[in-house]
Amino acid sequence: MDITTIFYLIILLFSVMIHEIAHGAVAYSLGDPTAKYQGRLTLNPIKHIDPIGSVFLPLVLLLLTAGRGPIFGWAKPVPINPYNFKDQKWGNFKVAIAGPGSNFLIAIIFGLLIRFTSIPLTSPLILFFSIIIMQNLLLGVFNLIPVPPLDGSWIAFSLLPEKFNNLKNFLSQYGMFILLFIIFFEFNWIIKIIEFLFTIITGL
Repeated sequence: MDITTIFYLIILLFSVMIHEIAHGAVAYSLGDPTAKYQGRLTLNPIKHIDPIGSVFLPLVLLLLTAGRGPIFGWAKPVPINPYNFKDQKWGNFKVAIAGPGSNFLIAIIFGLLIRFTSIPLTSPLILFFSIIIMQNLLLGVFNLIPVPPLDGSWIAFSLLPEKFNNLKNFLSQYGMFILLFIIFFEFNWIIKIIEFLFTIITGL
């Protein structure tokens, strides 16, 4: 396992961890202390590692793709009690969008470093920054898919009026099957979106 692969895994771990902390932090700001009481508003990776999503799946994907990716995974979901939210109407929306939003923010910060600094394109920093950007764009875009259990479903459900309750129930019931179909048969579209956003942010 070379240094790039190790870096890939570290970035994935911290990206999914920040994603979950963002959910918990916004929930806390809305009056729900559940994540804080369970020690999840911390940068200690041990508190967030999911054996399957943070370790097993990323390693398998690295092996299957010979280290070229795409690599994705997840951390343990942050516990949230929406009944504690001061904003009952938009609380779920705010908490849900915070996760992908944190990933997009990370991607933009490192993308602007590439675009507006004089780092040589041959520098290893460009490679490492690119991995950070691509990894966080992947997490951000993927989690916006409006299918349970992804954040996008909470965002969509918060925006859709009651007349779409049948659609919500359908997605809740069959969301995992739809998600697996997207992963196995339509993932190239996600990669194209990520590559497009990467180019816009970095200028490369």
